[in-house]
Amino acid sequence: MTAITTTVDVNGATLGIESFGDEAAPLVLLAGGTTMLSWPNALCERLAAGGRRAVRYDLRDSGESTTADPEAPAYTLRDLAADAAALAGALGGGPAHLAGIGVGGMVAQVAALDHPAAFSALTLAGTRAVAPGPPDDDLPDHDQATMSRLFAHAMPDWSDREAVADFAAAGAKILGDDPETARAVAARIWDRTPGTAPAVQMANQLGMVFSRLDCTPRWRERLPGITLPTLVVHGRHDRFFPVGNAEAMAREIPGARLLVLEDAATAIPDAAAGEVAEAMLTLGL
Repeated sequence: MTAITTTVDVNGATLGIESFGDEAAPLVLLAGGTTMLSWPNALCERLAAGGRRAVRYDLRDSGESTTADPEAPAYTLRDLAADAAALAGALGGGPAHLAGIGVGGMVAQVAALDHPAAFSALTLAGTRAVAPGPPDDDLPDHDQATMSRLFAHAMPDWSDREAVADFAAAGAKILGDDPETARAVAARIWDRTPGTAPAVQMANQLGMVFSRLDCTPRWRERLPGITLPTLVVHGRHDRFFPVGNAEAMAREIPGARLLVLEDAATAIPDAAAGEVAEAMLTLGL
């Protein structure tokens, strides 16, 4: 399937997008975490085959979106949520099914709360309801043994494409994801990153910009106010955001469905693309 890549100017920012499927079909808007490549091709293609226009996009300071200073972002989480609503409007076709993965899932939660009229449904994948930093006491934090192994792994030369790809593969192995898939995705992210400045490359690969965002006010307490049909997707073996975070969101969002991928960790593997796409296509029916 041929995908169309371009940029769209909304809310004072330029956002890189890639579109799969018929432009006249109902829109599924996929917020990256932080780049669009957090969403696998196989899932986008399944959504398009199911009669949707799947559009994945880069958050600010990643991919082909506006890059200013990822070490000192001049915008907030709520600005990123407003970006999602504005992009849904710019792409047309009525309210969109909004999906967010990782940090994009945090953007999606706030967008659904702040701009509910822009969206028809909500999918939250591999994410949690608090950010950044430590979670609430009743939520599981990152697996500490896993994090220790990750932090013990030396940072690469961010200007060296192969070193960055090797670094991503090693991290994926520690997290329980497929190393070769991670290697290929990291190489594609490197290719799409504007320039070889280490801070920009690191922001694209690790999403470090998100840890520097102003994420106030908290939004977890507002989750019962989400009225959109909601799907929560999470890997059973996710050691970064353990599955208890997904279980809490599914409990606190009225009527939410929880889909646990039994053989997945932090990433959505291609083998699960069909199951996730089917759940998204039937959400709210």
